[in-house]
Amino acid sequence: SHSQTDVTIVKHTLTIDEPAALGGTDLGPSPTEPSLAALVACTNLIGNKCAAKLGIDIGHAKIDASCEFDRRGVTLAEEIDVPFLAVTLNVYCDGPANEAELVSVGAETAKFCPVAKLYTAAGTKLEVNWLKA
Repeated sequence: SHSQTDVTIVKHTLTIDEPAALGGTDLGPSPTEPSLAALVACTNLIGNKCAAKLGIDIGHAKIDASCEFDRRGVTLAEEIDVPFLAVTLNVYCDGPANEAELVSVGAETAKFCPVAKLYTAAGTKLEVNWLKA
């Protein structure tokens, strides 16, 4: 339809759509939401790899994301350079790692997370806090 897009990635299909209130059929997340989901997933994956490399046990991570999004572009009000103005991730880890170790894992993750690098290169203010659960 005009709003629903089925995207096949390797062998997985993801439906992207708009909410009914915006004229969609609400069969999937809006186009900007998978972008944030990719950031959360990449932070988790790369964070766990970095923790293992550093010999730090972070346990399980629960990641909360919040975003300041400039809707003027998607509403066609005007062209904007940075739609995701600010994104904050709070990464809550339930393992034995202490706060200093979590800061280490966070610093290492920032070096290698490709999705985080996309956001920062685009001008988004990205804040990632690694915290004890």
